[in-house]
Amino acid sequence: MRYDLIIIGAGPGGYVAAIKAAQLGMKVALVESNRVGGTCLNRGCIPTKALLHSAELVHEMKNAGENGIHIRDIQINMEEIYAKKTKVVDTLVQGVEGLVKANKIELLFGTAQIIKAGVIEVDGTTYETEKIIIATGSKPAIPPIPGNDLPGVLTSNELLEQSNNYEKLTIIGGGVIGVEFAMIFNELGCDVTIVETAATLLPNFDREISKKLAMILKKQGIKVATKSIVTSISKEQQLKCTYTTKGKEHSVTSDAVLIATGRKANFEGLFPPDLNIKIDNQSIWVDDSFETSIKGIYAIGDVANRGTQLAHVASAQGVNAVLAMNQKAMEYDLEIIPSCVYTSPEIAAVGITEEDAQNQGISVKVGKYNMAGNGKTIIAGNTLGFIKVIADEKSEKIIGAQLMCDRATDMVSEFTTAIVSGLTIDEVMAIVHPHPTYNEGVGEAYENLQGLGIHTIPKK
Repeated sequence: MRYDLIIIGAGPGGYVAAIKAAQLGMKVALVESNRVGGTCLNRGCIPTKALLHSAELVHEMKNAGENGIHIRDIQINMEEIYAKKTKVVDTLVQGVEGLVKANKIELLFGTAQIIKAGVIEVDGTTYETEKIIIATGSKPAIPPIPGNDLPGVLTSNELLEQSNNYEKLTIIGGGVIGVEFAMIFNELGCDVTIVETAATLLPNFDREISKKLAMILKKQGIKVATKSIVTSISKEQQLKCTYTTKGKEHSVTSDAVLIATGRKANFEGLFPPDLNIKIDNQSIWVDDSFETSIKGIYAIGDVANRGTQLAHVASAQGVNAVLAMNQKAMEYDLEIIPSCVYTSPEIAAVGITEEDAQNQGISVKVGKYNMAGNGKTIIAGNTLGFIKVIADEKSEKIIGAQLMCDRATDMVSEFTTAIVSGLTIDEVMAIVHPHPTYNEGVGEAYENLQGLGIHTIPKK
């Protein structure tokens, strides 16, 4: 059984790479130890967003009175909410399986090990191949906190797996995973506390976004402790999470503790001891073509040391890697990657922030639009938000954008296009945005780069 390409891992990096390779005429096998779709589809992006949708519906019903609609006795059935989540996931898994089959890709279920370049083994059966792509993704990183193995101490994998009726939840980590789960369980009636080591939530995002998010969460009743280090987890009647903030010890009790402190590359057991593949910062080292230190073996997505741990990054890397191994020009610009957070309001960012520009010595123009003046935003009743766009002062090219508003995750692609295309302020200002839309805020932010925003209230 010989192939042109075997891909290990059928997540968004692996299956997209497999389809691209098949379209180029390669004979492809795709190996998966669990279900196609990987973490994103089965234990990450999709199930989380399905739960978020249910939480958003609860929020809308609770606040429907503001629109003259009065709903009494809202009943939350966690088993049914999780059943809907599972149905969404199953539908998409079947869709991916259909794509794999339609492209004549052989799907091999089992645990793979790379014996050497050109040879892999799947549950005792040996396969030969010209090229190999490692797309095994990542797994939750568990910090060495005493008590992290107690019953009720969970990662996102377990929290998404089965329904629960937690009344109190402690979340260790205030990154993307932590804040999204905080909003989900808060809306579904759970008392939530976030403990974050950094000075702000979402420490990798624009500082203004981080501060406003903390304010929104606190207003909703979510307790937030930043600059705090968890020292232990213990259990009596409930789980007790002990942490220190500025030298003072605090504790919080809850039914469950979610560890959301990031993810690490997953390649344990993939190589025999004598296969000396280069590792860089606990990830697999790859070059610009995503080839590892062993010729003919490539790595993409979360398992590789290049790029951020995002599903759309893995997919783009998969396509580029397949094109590179076929001596074709790469399709995607991987320098400009949008990031999204599905809180309420949504958060999205691409390119650099004002702080980044300052650190790099770049003089910039900043155009900011307060969405409190946007018609669609006022109708929806979510007026706390903004759109900020950054341009290089010298070239006037768009180099960054940060959004915190409804539909931010849908709108960020316009900024991504502007940055990748090298568009200037004048060029983006020529775009007509339809009315009434959230997207009008993008046009106003562009106008404000020149101080010309028509619907922007002048500063006093």
